[in-house]
Amino acid sequence: MTVFVPTMVSLDSHTAPAVRTLVVDDSVVVRTVIERILNADPGFTVVHKTNSAENALRYLAEHSVDLVLLDIELPGQSGLAALPAILRSNPQGKVAILSGRCEEGSAAAIEALALGASDILSKPGSGSFGEQFPQALIDRLGRLFGGEAPTAPAQRSTMVPSAHATSAAVEPLACLGIGASTGGIHALSQLFGGLTAPLGVPILLTQHLPVSFTVYFAQQLARMTSLRVKVAEAGDQLAPDTVYVAPGDANLLLRRGLHGRVSIVLDPERTPSGNLPGVDPMFAAMADVYGAGAAGIVLTGMGRDGTAGARDIVAAGGWIVAQDESSSVVWGMPGSVAGAGLTCALMEPHAIMDFVARRGKMND
Repeated sequence: MTVFVPTMVSLDSHTAPAVRTLVVDDSVVVRTVIERILNADPGFTVVHKTNSAENALRYLAEHSVDLVLLDIELPGQSGLAALPAILRSNPQGKVAILSGRCEEGSAAAIEALALGASDILSKPGSGSFGEQFPQALIDRLGRLFGGEAPTAPAQRSTMVPSAHATSAAVEPLACLGIGASTGGIHALSQLFGGLTAPLGVPILLTQHLPVSFTVYFAQQLARMTSLRVKVAEAGDQLAPDTVYVAPGDANLLLRRGLHGRVSIVLDPERTPSGNLPGVDPMFAAMADVYGAGAAGIVLTGMGRDGTAGARDIVAAGGWIVAQDESSSVVWGMPGSVAGAGLTCALMEPHAIMDFVARRGKMND
């Protein structure tokens, strides 16, 4: 089999260490080809490959990796069934599904994303690994790390929340922002399931997802709630009880225009930490436009996206709620804002909306 070796690297090897990768596929041919493709790029290194989820979990019990490339159809336990255990065993890493039977928009793809997969990649059929696939694989996986070095999730902190975070809201809630990443789709289902009555404010949502899944995600979200859900477009004027989903290729920003009307601005610039879309710029825009009327929710996810923006919201007089550690797939993002002393509450997703409703009307 002839395999084209890509010449363009996706990660800057001078600034980021190679992404340590575990390949899980029942085909020895696929494992060999993927290893050859990734090892030809200085941004990646295959540290182990195996043919089953059970073997992968045994390896992860003693080793950590930055990326798991996981097939769906495996002997014994399927990739989807094993995905939650893999994420728990390797919380600092990402999982990308590489499967020939998990097309974008399919039920299996949405389920994988809901369980915490970072991306879904289509695997060519047997014998069809041509010249385009290797470079497409390198580029797609490279975007998962945004050219940045892989980082471990924030550790739980015993820091006491700041006085700003624990003080009563000085203004009624005017806009709610939600940030999520790994495991976020499941958390969002619980979050919106706990919304018993409309809040009467616009809701902005940034979920780390590949751009090709944004529309499918918005459709799934619309089935979770009676609120209107739409993918944010430049120029949209914010309306109450509407969820605006950041597109996968732009940050969701805001601008206040004539007569105080607030509209959406989309920014394609990747954040300094490599996220696109990013929670930080969305929260910062909310703080700038709504001040003390802004509130944010930070759900499960790897990394620290949302912490800098949460600091802006709190500084403007607003407040932040975060998902608690026990219910998070990865307590990176919520753990980071909690450790920075920016949260007024830590709780399970199903309880957050009731808290937001009560606190948001505290001084109404």
